[in-house]
Amino acid sequence: MATITERTAQDGTKTYKAEVRLKGYPAQRATFKRKTDAKKWIQDTESAIREGRHFKTTEAKKHTLGDLVDRYIKDVLPTKPKQAYAQRPQLERWKAELGSYVLADITPALIVECRDKLLAEPTPRGAQRTPATVVRYMAALSHAFTIAVNEWQWLEDSPMRKVKKPKEPKGRVRWLDDGEREKLLQACKASTNPLLYPCVILAMSTGMRQGELMGLKWQDVNLKDGYLILHETKNGERRRIPLSGLGLSLLKEHAKVRRIDTTLLFPSERNPQKPIDLRKAYAGALRQSDIADFHWHDLRHCTASYLAMNGASLAEIAEILGHKTLSMVKRYAHLSDGHVSSVVASMNEKIFGGV
Repeated sequence: MATITERTAQDGTKTYKAEVRLKGYPAQRATFKRKTDAKKWIQDTESAIREGRHFKTTEAKKHTLGDLVDRYIKDVLPTKPKQAYAQRPQLERWKAELGSYVLADITPALIVECRDKLLAEPTPRGAQRTPATVVRYMAALSHAFTIAVNEWQWLEDSPMRKVKKPKEPKGRVRWLDDGEREKLLQACKASTNPLLYPCVILAMSTGMRQGELMGLKWQDVNLKDGYLILHETKNGERRRIPLSGLGLSLLKEHAKVRRIDTTLLFPSERNPQKPIDLRKAYAGALRQSDIADFHWHDLRHCTASYLAMNGASLAEIAEILGHKTLSMVKRYAHLSDGHVSSVVASMNEKIFGGV
């Protein structure tokens, strides 16, 4: 039901108060100078309410981007402890740029302007901000908009859907050849830190991330059957890691001298409740072995590369590294070309016979 009430002011001017009442919804009211505008508002409002659009639009006009960021940081970030440290300043940056705008006025064009500004300006340390970093800024805001659309009903749709991400360079693939690997392992074995060598061996032989390795606890390790369980992984799923060869042998030796004041496999000397920090020892081993441009995370690339060169399929590599899709491991495809060729040759010989 809709009504229009005409009102005349003391100076003789007329206004028209429009009211829409639909069963099951709160009454909506607005005042206009022209009756035709009041009639049009009634038609549009009734249609929007019936189609479920009106109240979302109303919420979008009541809340700013600053409100969205504040609520997301308060209610959602605590449920993402691994991402919170990085995403909070990213979201605060979006708030600084666009926080005063109501959500109804946040357009793809505004976001694109901020995206390009992020790409063009240097970081606080003076380096050029990379496309990959800007993609992470955008991902943080995109998830906040998704929550606002699906759970808070503040928006009908996310403006991020129409904004393109900067093109990222191809994933880095840095792995050690036989000579480099031998030099690094010798330097790690000679390090004054006795945990450096077993940790590097385990990282290289299992493909575990540094955080996964340093967070290992003894109750997650089965030395008898040769495996360990990762409960806290990047993709949120538990992962079973096979142990064999040198890595398993080193862990068995390490278990003989394990500390009883902590559950961690590799605890800090000063605070056994925290993992050991191997950055200084690892940097020293790299200098000693004269290996440049090689980070701890590249040990994981070594695992994937060695697996590919020894005939593992991309699906097998993805499972070992803990990737849900094959997109992240396609960078290693060229290393398994010889294996692929032998598979094709084997298939042809079986079907068509030798020539």
